Amino acid sequence: MDVRKRKSILKELDKLIEIMAVLRGPDGCPWDKKQDYHSIKENIIEEAYEVVEALERNDVEAFKEELGDLLLQVVFESQIAYEKDDFDLADVARVLREKLIRRHPHVFAEVDVDGSEEVLRNWERIKKEEKEKNSQFNSLMDKFNQGQSALNQAYDIQKIAAEVGFDWDELEPVLDKIEEELGECKEIIGANPDNTLFADQNLNQAQQQNLEEEIGDLLFAVVNLARFKEINPEIALLKTILKFKNRFKFIEEKIMAEKAEFEDYNLEELDEFWKQAKNQE
Repeated sequence: MDVRKRKSILKELDKLIEIMAVLRGPDGCPWDKKQDYHSIKENIIEEAYEVVEALERNDVEAFKEELGDLLLQVVFESQIAYEKDDFDLADVARVLREKLIRRHPHVFAEVDVDGSEEVLRNWERIKKEEKEKNSQFNSLMDKFNQGQSALNQAYDIQKIAAEVGFDWDELEPVLDKIEEELGECKEIIGANPDNTLFADQNLNQAQQQNLEEEIGDLLFAVVNLARFKEINPEIALLKTILKFKNRFKFIEEKIMAEKAEFEDYNLEELDEFWKQAKNQE
């Protein structure tokens, strides 16, 4: 990157930091001033998802905007940290810079690697060594990021377990486990023997808690299938959500074009619109 471009980037970052300081200052925004580390943590997750969604739509302008919103969360948290005298944005950048250099010895030191797979192995080895320096006991389950969505956490901890051999060798038991967990959900709900109809019953509190646990087990088993076939379940679900949103918008547009309301249609008619949306993809 040329010097002029770097100066432009630094100038814009400096302005952004200044604006955040004003928003948090005595004459700033009442909402911004009352936030703390924890109150905006959900925003970080939300903005990260919106970055991915913009990518899936191949919308470069939206991608740029959403990256800005995600950057705002970093600047926001760093400003709060600066006010608490914990750290500042420069510390965040320095720690990241040092980590990148440390974990890329094939770039910044005289270490030879043979392809991207060896790069990843070196990264994990160095990461493990760093954690061992800072902790007396290191569980393998501590390796994943607990700030992720539940789907990503499930995906990561399964990969970690697989690295030490705690994994099936073939696909069939993975699929069997999904069937097993689905069967346990059906049993709690009250499925008929032929599995075609479900009893119309209200669950008591204990049954509701059991069903919650079994649905969790079912989702975990489905994540295992995705991992087994090298599919990221988070990305897969995000794509499905985006697909659903686009098809639902098509239905809304159809209804609007006919100057009607949702209640004017039965489910079969709405499903016909859904099929039309699907055929246009």
